[in-house]
Amino acid sequence: MKIKSAEFDRSASDLKSCPNWNRPEFAFIGRSNVGKSSLINMLVERRNLALVSGSPGKTTLINFFIVNGSWCLVDLPGYGYAKTLQVKRADFNETVAEYLEKRENLRCVFVLIDSNVPPQPIDLEFVRWLGQAGAPFVLVFTKADKQSANAAKNNIAAFMKTLSTWWPELPGTITCSAKTTAGRDEILAVIDEGLAGGTARVW
Repeated sequence: MKIKSAEFDRSASDLKSCPNWNRPEFAFIGRSNVGKSSLINMLVERRNLALVSGSPGKTTLINFFIVNGSWCLVDLPGYGYAKTLQVKRADFNETVAEYLEKRENLRCVFVLIDSNVPPQPIDLEFVRWLGQAGAPFVLVFTKADKQSANAAKNNIAAFMKTLSTWWPELPGTITCSAKTTAGRDEILAVIDEGLAGGTARVW
């Protein structure tokens, strides 16, 4: 796939304010500071399409970008931990959950996981919830250029080993780097398959 155009369409604060269209949508989500904005910019070959910030969690709305005039890339707010009365709990945006569960033209969710760190409970919990929600998804392990290939491979293997205790069939995985563009072709191939109505490499 060749990206010929990519432009911001709108931000939505809830499901009702999401665009009313039949464009296929491909959503990107991950823990705060996982490199989501950098990956989106790399994917569409635009330096500043998605805002890259040094402060995690800057994306608070659902952002829609029309690509090639025909399909939509959706930038979802990141998930993280919220402290409530000194108790750490998983903080999943309710609007995002509603979008992932009910958006009819959602073709695939790309879940971004930092390949530099061992499996994190918040990532595992979100992926498990997403599987239960029935949304098609692929795991994208980011920042592959930040450490040795073996270290990333070991972290990914540990993550998938945990998933294998829950599910007999595992989701597809892609290893990527926004800096080197590794994984870009694989992500676009999944999108191509989704546009064609297939479910290659997805849960």
